[in-house]
Amino acid sequence: MKGARVAGVGLVTGWGDGVAALPADAARAAGSRRVIAVARPTLIGDRFRRATRECVLGVAAVNALLRAVGDTADTIAGTDTALVYATAGAYGAANRAFIEVTPGAASTLHFPYTAPSAVPAEVAIEFGLRGDYAILLGGVSATQEALWHAATLLGRGACTRALVLAVETFEECADLYARGRWLVRWPLVEAAACALVVAGEATAPAPDVVVRARAGETGACAPLIGFALALAEGAVPAP
Repeated sequence: MKGARVAGVGLVTGWGDGVAALPADAARAAGSRRVIAVARPTLIGDRFRRATRECVLGVAAVNALLRAVGDTADTIAGTDTALVYATAGAYGAANRAFIEVTPGAASTLHFPYTAPSAVPAEVAIEFGLRGDYAILLGGVSATQEALWHAATLLGRGACTRALVLAVETFEECADLYARGRWLVRWPLVEAAACALVVAGEATAPAPDVVVRARAGETGACAPLIGFALALAEGAVPAP
């Protein structure tokens, strides 16, 4: 990310909140568990009563970021904050629930949550984000592209800060992942991470092998966890 740096990361995983909750050896800590799930965060507001778990996790990750950098929601509201979202499959649970729901139970209220845009939309509404906006679907490479896109927006003056958000949930589709077990690495660890990207001198995140050893397989969240680990070790300058 030329000309941009990650100033902070908010992190929620199946292991707990923040990098301090990550085990030294995720595979050993998981034992026989293939999925390490995140409990649905409790958020105040009628809108969140029907919001999917992945949407609520996205909001929780931004709240965690604000606590990490000592900012308030007012700081990021408005047109000066861009939002770039990446996920490999967080919308899978909503799609499965909509398709397999008891006949007659589904409604037009459920359908919008089957779209990948549901998570960043809920985040944008909650925090009043009105800047540039993009969604990238995929795993690690999608988030790397999201970080590059955030840096590009900063470089051309389209924003003064960018939030790069990634959310991955696995529990609702655990049996499907088990069927395609040769395509995934275990344990699958649910996570939501949000990075604050600002102008500055870039520094490197923790290596991928370290991220996977500490956190497990977190899909699109992995690059952001790498920056969170680097921040915890003092490798990235504070804002």
